[in-house]
Amino acid sequence: MATTNTYLNFNGNCEEAFTFYKSVFGGEFSYLGRFSDIPPSENLTIPEADKSKIMHISLPIGNSILMGSDSGGEWAPDFKQGNNFSISISADSKIEADKLFSALSKNGKINMPLENTFWGDYFGMLTDQFGISWMVSFNEQQNQ
Repeated sequence: MATTNTYLNFNGNCEEAFTFYKSVFGGEFSYLGRFSDIPPSENLTIPEADKSKIMHISLPIGNSILMGSDSGGEWAPDFKQGNNFSISISADSKIEADKLFSALSKNGKINMPLENTFWGDYFGMLTDQFGISWMVSFNEQQNQ
């Protein structure tokens, strides 16, 4: 069965926020990646000013994971304090990921189709018909 976690977006202060959350909840970051870690691509150029920003960070808290990133590049103009979160679904299988993504995107908007990513997840993003942002992922390594 799939699990859900909260994904927060920040306007350049993600690292500061997550350092604070770590001081509150304890633990260690299970992942911290910067935009500079994205492999070079013809389709994506990371502005120099965004390279040190957080692309993805994860902080396990009990049985859940608080995740986040900085908004940058083409996503920065859409950032608004108060709507800067998504619900992240970790599916137990690729079939479940496809099923959930398809159902949630009905009458909504697919922001990034489900596809294999450079970090190893089968991942996609959508906004459902009610304006809620969702991320759907499956990681075969974590589900073995």
